[in-house]
Amino acid sequence: MSSSSKPKKLLAVLLDCGDTLVDESTQVWSESQVALSADLIPGADEMVREIKRRGYPLGLVADGPSGTFRNILGQHGLFDLFDVHAISEEVGVEKPDPAMFQTALHALGIQPEDYGRVVMVGNHLAKDIRGANELGLISVWLDWAPRRPKIPAEQVEVPRYTIRFPLEFIALIDQLEQN
Repeated sequence: MSSSSKPKKLLAVLLDCGDTLVDESTQVWSESQVALSADLIPGADEMVREIKRRGYPLGLVADGPSGTFRNILGQHGLFDLFDVHAISEEVGVEKPDPAMFQTALHALGIQPEDYGRVVMVGNHLAKDIRGANELGLISVWLDWAPRRPKIPAEQVEVPRYTIRFPLEFIALIDQLEQN
């Protein structure tokens, strides 16, 4: 059986947006506090496109106004690459509330017994990593931006994996699929 025909161990990838895909320091805001544009973190667009090229279902799990993500990710041609969008303005809660993650997982058809085969990549230990860990997802911390604490406040905020740049996630996918 060739490696391309082997079933994947990972069922889906969930991604945060701010300081995970987008450099928050470059956001341009409207008067209504919706981001109009921003630059991507180097390699973020290639990472998203490679995840899709490999056939993984992709979910956005992000806090903020829906328009922010449509504007910024749309600006870079990424918004429509996500199969599902769990955005706090629409879900009605913010991470680490399990409903944020479960909204995306349910829309992707992933059952609770399979949560351990889903990866969540984010920059915020208290929101992204805590929320992922509490549901049994594979947590990956992107330690790129200087804007958030770098030391977990509690054990539940300790990521399973840490990367420094978005493109490092592609090698981690390969590692997870092999182990």
